[in-house]
Amino acid sequence: MDALYLLIPISIFLLVVAIAIFFWAVNSDQYSDLDKEAHRILFDSESSKGPTSKEPSNEEKNGDDKSSEEAASDGEKIATKKKGAQDD
Repeated sequence: MDALYLLIPISIFLLVVAIAIFFWAVNSDQYSDLDKEAHRILFDSESSKGPTSKEPSNEEKNGDDKSSEEAASDGEKIATKKKGAQDD
């Protein structure tokens, strides 16, 4: 019962803080245009597409890039080694 004397004022205080933060967000126009951000994420503009020239990445320059088939075969080799080690 003594814990309630502490928990109830703390919960009321947190409720007041949450309501104050909500009203601050509404008054500072945080919720003024909800659709703009959704459209910005889905539909990139032309200016934000990045560089237009196709330069090879560092992996391509060093020859470290692997095709998906090579990566899959490497994964199979590792899985086989692990399975063999577990059988011992």
